[in-house]
Amino acid sequence: MALWKPDPTFYASPRLAGQAPPEELAYVVTLNPNAGEDGRPDALVVVDTNPSSPTYAQTVGRLEMPQAGDELHHFGWNACSAALCPYAPHPHVERRYLLVPGLRSSNIYVVDTKPAPRKPQIVKTITAQEIANKTGYSRPHTFHCGPDGIYASALGNVNGDGPGGIFILDCESFEVLGRWEVERGPQYLAYDFWWHLGFDTLITSEWGTPNMVEEGVNPELLLAGKYGHHVHLWDLRRRKHLEAIDLGAEQQMVLELRPAHDPTKPYGFVGVVVSLKDLSASVWTWYREKNSWGIRKVIEIPAEPADADRLPPALKPFGAVPPLVTDIALSLDDRQLYVSCWGTGELKQFDVSDPFQPKQTGSVRLGGIVERAAHPHSGGPLNGGPQMVEVSRDGRRVYLTNSLYSRWDAQFYPEGLDGWMVKLNADPHGGLKPDPNFFLTFEGERPHQVRLQGGDASSDSYCFP
Repeated sequence: MALWKPDPTFYASPRLAGQAPPEELAYVVTLNPNAGEDGRPDALVVVDTNPSSPTYAQTVGRLEMPQAGDELHHFGWNACSAALCPYAPHPHVERRYLLVPGLRSSNIYVVDTKPAPRKPQIVKTITAQEIANKTGYSRPHTFHCGPDGIYASALGNVNGDGPGGIFILDCESFEVLGRWEVERGPQYLAYDFWWHLGFDTLITSEWGTPNMVEEGVNPELLLAGKYGHHVHLWDLRRRKHLEAIDLGAEQQMVLELRPAHDPTKPYGFVGVVVSLKDLSASVWTWYREKNSWGIRKVIEIPAEPADADRLPPALKPFGAVPPLVTDIALSLDDRQLYVSCWGTGELKQFDVSDPFQPKQTGSVRLGGIVERAAHPHSGGPLNGGPQMVEVSRDGRRVYLTNSLYSRWDAQFYPEGLDGWMVKLNADPHGGLKPDPNFFLTFEGERPHQVRLQGGDASSDSYCFP
């Protein structure tokens, strides 16, 4: 739906977005790991995030999907601040719809949040068949709202092999327009993507094809270095592959990309799940210098020694818990980087004012494969660990959920994973503390990604500094 004026949740710059009113609701996708047994579908739930509300930290809305077994994972808005870019043909759309994909079903549900934000409704289903017919892709994974439409990544083709890539949807009709790549080059594995709008550059990362990831981590493929270990640089307007940068075959699963929000700064951060050398995890900074791109490891997080008796079968031979960095998030002022260590149960906060010299400024332990660290409100040990992380626009609130992916949950937390969501209070100058009044559990289901009403640190891109 078009507006006469730009949506008030669109901001020309990250600085202006950081001055916006606090979020009052969060949208969270939840997975039913027993869908094959009880037939209950996955859901989109609405959580009250207003501390003054009598229902604070409670579920206040729920939308179940029309079928079981979707495996809801990542999702995103139809439009955001990128619509204010000077060359945007859609400056008057509104941030109203959530695009919610099933990572196993390959269906995409278009969810309207406007008439009643606590009662979102499905208004359209984009079928797996339509996506396959128009793009050749399946397993839609990540959505970003661009100046000219909705961009979506897909992990592979209809047979579960590669290549994966990106396709485009119209941000008003939600029609699938087609595959984004014109010249793919050597890119085969896919995962995340983001861009530097001021430099006409798109960057992609690598995980694995659906057949490599859907049944859990394949030890043979992992030890052979077959999972993703590149980032790819593209000409954004010409949709042409420019360069592949190899982080080294020992660096396995190059996942979340977080570019600087300031459009004049051509750098960003990417997390690597595990190193075959020593089970460490890492964060790397990519950067542009004298018309060329480079990448450098800036954070290394070591594995933690552990008694084999306390480890799941997949880790017993190693006698250690890997950090397993599965998500990262960058505050809108480009100052604080948050790093989720799903294996050790730690969320780390780094000051990245100098993107090449991060300094740890905060840490919180929750859950973990061995430690099972408690929350002030949990009353006992937690399983799972900080996984998906989302940061408020002003950088003062950090939301965490604890489920990664159903088959991966089972490998690393074989006793079962009890879903929870927490909020941390963040000092923009450094420091993290759990909000003792925000501890939300999900009985029989597991929460994954969080989106905040009006936008968050991972939703939008900006064209003005």
